[in-house]
Amino acid sequence: MSDHIPPLFKSFQLGDLELQNRIVMSSLTRGRATNPELVPTAIMADYYGQRASAGLIITEGTWVSKKAIGFINVPGIYTEKQVEGWKLVTDAVHKNNGKIFVQLGHCGSASHPDFFDGEIPRGPSAINPQLQSFTPEGFKDTVTPVPFTLEEIKETVNDYRKAAENALKAGFDGVEIHAQIYTLIPQFLSAATNQRKDEYGGSIENRSRILFEIIEALKTVWPTKRIGLKFTPAAFNPGILVPDSETIATYQYILKKLNSYDLGYVQWVAPAVDLAGTVIEALDDDYFAHPRTIYKGSLMANGGFTFTSGNKIIEEETADLVSFGMPFIANPDLAERFKQNLPLATADPETFYAGGETGYTDYPNAI
Repeated sequence: MSDHIPPLFKSFQLGDLELQNRIVMSSLTRGRATNPELVPTAIMADYYGQRASAGLIITEGTWVSKKAIGFINVPGIYTEKQVEGWKLVTDAVHKNNGKIFVQLGHCGSASHPDFFDGEIPRGPSAINPQLQSFTPEGFKDTVTPVPFTLEEIKETVNDYRKAAENALKAGFDGVEIHAQIYTLIPQFLSAATNQRKDEYGGSIENRSRILFEIIEALKTVWPTKRIGLKFTPAAFNPGILVPDSETIATYQYILKKLNSYDLGYVQWVAPAVDLAGTVIEALDDDYFAHPRTIYKGSLMANGGFTFTSGNKIIEEETADLVSFGMPFIANPDLAERFKQNLPLATADPETFYAGGETGYTDYPNAI
């Protein structure tokens, strides 16, 4: 490497945390909590520990409560046993001088009665999101949910707070709110799945309310610089949770309001489809520059970046951090491979959710 330090290898100050580089491992569902209690396992500690050369690791989406479940073999952080399992993970990462946030998630109506002994999942309104849930018996169609009562919304917000407390006990360095794709928060944000008539429905402000209540709950546990948020206006999911005529205004409102919070970062996720001809086509021109014009805090860019494009977006000051997903699966030493300009290994999709060490902890370092 020359005397010039590539932008991705410059340290970053995240509140009182100094990240050794700006290469972030983004959340990746891997399905290795293969036990009835959804406790993180020893191989999960090995997996995350292997990848500690990232400036920051963000865990797979992690259930904030039993009611949040919507995908098999994904760990939770709502029981003492789960906290003890996560301690193995955080210890492994810290032993290798890494930093790690836990991503807190809830599937809402994108779940299935199979996870709840036949009980119907809860959602913003009695509207089927028309998705599929990965159950112990395979993929099954979602059902029409039971609408959250006001009391259940308060309980759910409190579940996030308790999960944040457990994250502190487990030794995490911070928490990230999972607010993208088809999960609980996007279900509240979308008029397609949220047709409530109370203070959580109708206007953009009302549909966004639960997100800010969750942030308020988390900040009673963590300094705001230890809280991140991952979201996107460009989630073209199967079913009815897709961008609409209010999407751009909704995300502009959220970004503007987030300026009153001193969050660690907002992770802005790229679209997986061409936006030309869609209702959010206006974002197509320099997609990542859009939040920069509104949000004054730190931005993390996510979505198919390479070493070259990752350096470029930081150099242009469009983003402060770049998160990488797929490359980290087969390249535990991704940061070192970038540094040495070494070829990247390719991950085997057949083992993404296979449940064992194969395709998980057996990818070798390049050197």
